[in-house]
Amino acid sequence: MNTTSTTTILPAEIRAEIDHWTAKFPPEQRQSAVLPALSIVQEANGGWLSQELMNAVADYLGMPHIAVYEVATFYTMYDLKPVGRHKIGICTNVSCMLAGSGKIVKHVQDKLQIGFGETTADGRFTLKEVECLGACASAPVAHVGHRYCEKLTPEKVDKLLQELP
Repeated sequence: MNTTSTTTILPAEIRAEIDHWTAKFPPEQRQSAVLPALSIVQEANGGWLSQELMNAVADYLGMPHIAVYEVATFYTMYDLKPVGRHKIGICTNVSCMLAGSGKIVKHVQDKLQIGFGETTADGRFTLKEVECLGACASAPVAHVGHRYCEKLTPEKVDKLLQELP
C-alpha cells in the first residue's frame, strides 16, 4: 500500500468508511471491499471516479490498479467522468422493455435533450442506461441517485424531474 499518496488522496473519514467494510472480511481479503470502497469514494467526489482515486483505492486495499479499473468499468453504478447533480438510470432490460421502458427513455431524452451517457448543459442531469434493477414486477423502473422509481409513466417522470433541485 502506498500510504503517502493514499492518505493525501483519501481523507481519514473516507478511509474509516472503507475500513468499516474491510472489517467484514478476513484481513488478507481486504480487496473484497472494492465495491463499497469505490462507491464511497465516488460519492465523496461528486459522483464520479478519477484514475487517481481508483489508484488510491487499489493501493489502500492492496490490489493491482487494473483490478480496480476492471470493476469500475464493468458495473454501471460507477462513472469515470463528471456527472450531473442527479443521475437517472433507466432500466432497459427485458422486463422493463416489455413494460414500456422504451417510451420512458424517449420521453426523458426528449424532455432533457440528452442521450444515454450525456449530461444536460446546466449540469443538472446525467442519463444512463442500466441493466436490471431487480424490480421487474414494478417495471418500468429507474433510479435517481439512491431512490428507486417504479411503474413509470411519462407523467410520473415529469413530476419526478420537477421535484429535483
